[in-house]
Amino acid sequence: MTGPLTWQLLRDLRTSALTEAGDTWHEVSNRSDADRVRVDRAMSAKLRETQESESAEAALGRLQRLSRNFQYVHSECGLVRTALNGLAADLAEPQNQLKQALGDAAALNLTVHEDGSVSYPAAEVEDLTGAKQEAPGSSVRGSARLPLEPPGFGVGGQSPLYPGYQGFKPLNPNAAKAQDVADRIARAVRSAGEIDARYAKTLSGLRAEKGLDVTEATLKDVARDTVDVRSKAGTYLGEDVPDDKSPTERKNWWDGLTEEQRREYLEIAPDLVGGLDGIPSVARDEANRNYLPILMDDLARQGGDDATTKLDALRMIQDKLNKPSDPPMFLLGIGDEGNGRAIVAYGNPDTSKNVSAYVPGLGTKLNDEFVTDTMKRARDTAVGARDVDPSSAAIIWLGYDAPQNVDVMTRGDAERGAPAYNQFMDGLSVTNENRDPHVTAIGHSYGSLTVGTAAQQSGGIPGADDIVLLGSPGVDAQKATELGVGKDHVFVGAADNDPVTHLPTKGEAAAGWVLGGPLGVLAARDVFDIGNDDVYFGKDPASEAFGARRFKVDDGPRMLWELGGFDAHSQYFTPDLDPASADNIARVVAGQPDRITTEEYR
Repeated sequence: MTGPLTWQLLRDLRTSALTEAGDTWHEVSNRSDADRVRVDRAMSAKLRETQESESAEAALGRLQRLSRNFQYVHSECGLVRTALNGLAADLAEPQNQLKQALGDAAALNLTVHEDGSVSYPAAEVEDLTGAKQEAPGSSVRGSARLPLEPPGFGVGGQSPLYPGYQGFKPLNPNAAKAQDVADRIARAVRSAGEIDARYAKTLSGLRAEKGLDVTEATLKDVARDTVDVRSKAGTYLGEDVPDDKSPTERKNWWDGLTEEQRREYLEIAPDLVGGLDGIPSVARDEANRNYLPILMDDLARQGGDDATTKLDALRMIQDKLNKPSDPPMFLLGIGDEGNGRAIVAYGNPDTSKNVSAYVPGLGTKLNDEFVTDTMKRARDTAVGARDVDPSSAAIIWLGYDAPQNVDVMTRGDAERGAPAYNQFMDGLSVTNENRDPHVTAIGHSYGSLTVGTAAQQSGGIPGADDIVLLGSPGVDAQKATELGVGKDHVFVGAADNDPVTHLPTKGEAAAGWVLGGPLGVLAARDVFDIGNDDVYFGKDPASEAFGARRFKVDDGPRMLWELGGFDAHSQYFTPDLDPASADNIARVVAGQPDRITTEEYR
């Protein structure tokens, strides 16, 4: 706005003019993007195909510069549009407050003057003796801050309405009403002025220098401009995001947006939609790729060991995303809360007929091991399943905090993670384009308890046809039928040399240590566990009593005291180390569980 902001200007402001101006900037942005596409696909591509010479290379260089120019105009004009929309939305609130105050003034027979002061009429009142007197009218000026004491009472017993009078004269009841209206007007004008100043600074930052040559460094400035616009327009963009709705309602919301509105979220506020279950995977992937450098910048500013660990992992994920991948990678979620969050799909989970979502377990967090090892397990699953049925995708879901060592293993992390996992799975069912997709829930280690807990919630795991439990310390259930998919659809991989699958119950462990260490624990199992089929979190999923379908896996290296460590616990997904297990997982995920090779119960 030009000149000082007055209540008259705020009252008469037509916020629709700001959004209309934003639409014009958006048209320029769209035209620039279309021109960039023409330069890249029609002109540059044709030139590469038909010409090989120094002059052709020089021409390609000029075309690349032109493409960057169009890309810059597209991005910056889009930011201007978002800023104008945010300004219009943010000004609507103080404007409404002002109009309500003006309406109250008219109803109370108060007069609002050009300078914002408010006059009130005289009124007949009773004094302390009960006699009627006339309290004269006057005017008051508003304060943008709430008054510290009731209107009409001054310092030392003086009334500001009767200067110089030390006694008490009857107060005009209209004075307090006028003061309230004047204060509300002042606060509305002040709020609007602050909003206007913030957006003016942001819009000024989007102004390009004359004769600008758009370089790669200039394009990096777009990211800073995006963060600035996002910080100002975040409230406007976040108002309608259905955070507390179901995945179905979120998908309906997304489908109801115009393409321009979707682009605004994906480019300006990707963090608001990148983790929203129910949003199509392609959109989530784009949003999270856009949000990834912002999140990395935040972590770099935070510093400290935890932030550095997460930052290094995110850089590794970004490197993978920047390289060609088969199956293609989709980044469905990212975050730094807790031990870190990352949800990565190999293959498109919306177009694939077979989809699995794997929950990792004990010790998992967003670090380099997660990227090099845990993510690879999901990729190995996708590759194996696609060999069985090409229409298959596999997901690694780190959407919760797994316990970081055996000593802190309780049901708490699984109970907190299960609702988030179920909501994610519900989102997969909503966005999958196949009529009846085949969905597999996979839990490894402590992740099997999270999956088992999710399966035992009301309604079970949304869309799940099969459940695979690997290296499980129990799922807080006594029988496979408790997991809601039927016992013939619960599959278990348990290596005999995997110590996690032999973890004794807490009672057995306590009694065993009293009897004499590890050997005492084994003896206690024979005493307290007649069938030798109870583990840390309930019945052993590989036991006959549990009743699932146990498939063949490699026994793996011998346990701790024979130098095998936990290797047998970590190789279920790896074709090179445990081809039997990897093949069986792939067959279940690809919807052909009848092809698995089985193993006897423990």
